[in-house]
Amino acid sequence: MNQSPPVETRGLTKRYGGTLAVDGLDLTVRRGEVYGFLGPNGAGKTTTLRMLLGLVRPTSGTASVLGEPPGSPKGLERVGALVESPAFYPYLSGRDNLRVLARYAGVGRERVEEALRAVELSGRAKDRFRKYSLGMKQRLGVAAALLKDPELLILDEPTNGLDPKGMAEMRELIKRLGRGHRTVLLSSHLLGEVEQVCDRIGVIRGGKLVAEGTVAGLRKGSYGLLVRVEPLEVAAGIVRRIPGVEGVEESNGLLRVAIEPGRAAEINRRLVLAGLRVSELRVTERTLEEVFLELTGEEER
Repeated sequence: MNQSPPVETRGLTKRYGGTLAVDGLDLTVRRGEVYGFLGPNGAGKTTTLRMLLGLVRPTSGTASVLGEPPGSPKGLERVGALVESPAFYPYLSGRDNLRVLARYAGVGRERVEEALRAVELSGRAKDRFRKYSLGMKQRLGVAAALLKDPELLILDEPTNGLDPKGMAEMRELIKRLGRGHRTVLLSSHLLGEVEQVCDRIGVIRGGKLVAEGTVAGLRKGSYGLLVRVEPLEVAAGIVRRIPGVEGVEESNGLLRVAIEPGRAAEINRRLVLAGLRVSELRVTERTLEEVFLELTGEEER
C-alpha cells in the first residue's frame, strides 16, 4: 500500500478572474483519520475539494490524492466523493440508481447491497428516489460514494439542509465510515459536526488555512480563571501585577483572568494575603466555537 498521505497540497491556488478562491493552501490529510475541513460559507472549501477530484484545474500549486495527480483514473478508482447535493434518477428506486452507477464504475452488484447496508437504507431500497426524505437522499449519496469501497472518502457538507435527527444520523454514519483503513475528508461550516466526528481539523478563511490540529489542540492556550472576590477593583489591580497574567477583565461581579489554570493557587494566595475575600475560583475554557469565530474573523462581524 502506498504510504504517502492520502491528500497533500502545496501552495494550491485557484483564481476566478479577480477573485482569489483558494490562496496558497498547504494541506496534509493523514491515512486512517477523519479530517474536518472547517470554514464559513465561501471560504474555499468546495473549490478545494473540486480541485482534489480533478473537476477544477488549479491556477498554481500542486496536489496529490492517494499518491496520484488529481483526476487521475488510477487515483479516482480508490476515491469516493459526495460534493454538494447528490443527483439521481427520481423515477428509479434507490437500489436501481446504485446499480446504474455500479455498472459505470465496473463494480459488482454485491457492492450495491453492501453500500445500502452501510448507510442503513436496505429497508427502503425499493422505494423511488423522489419519495425519499432529504436525509435519505443524502445517505444514498454517501452509499454511491461507497460503491468502490474507497480508501479515501470526500464528503462536502453532508448534513446541509438536514433536520436535527437527520444530522445526528449522518454524524453517526461518518463515525462508522471513518473506522479502520478508510480516510475521510469532511468539509463543513458546522462546528458541532466536526467537533464530534473528526480526529483533526483544518480551519480555512478566505482561501487560506489559518489553523490546524485536534479540537483539544486548537483550544490549547485558551484557558482562564473566573474569580469571585471582594473588593473587585482592588483584586483586579493585584492580579494584573502577577507574572504570567495575560489579561484581566471585570464582568458581572467577577474577574476573568487569562492565565494557565495551574496558576490558580498563586492567584488565590496573593489575594488572600492582601486580605481580600475570595469566594470562588473556577477554571474556564473557550469553546471551539469561540476559537473558530476568532480564527475566521466572524467575531468581528
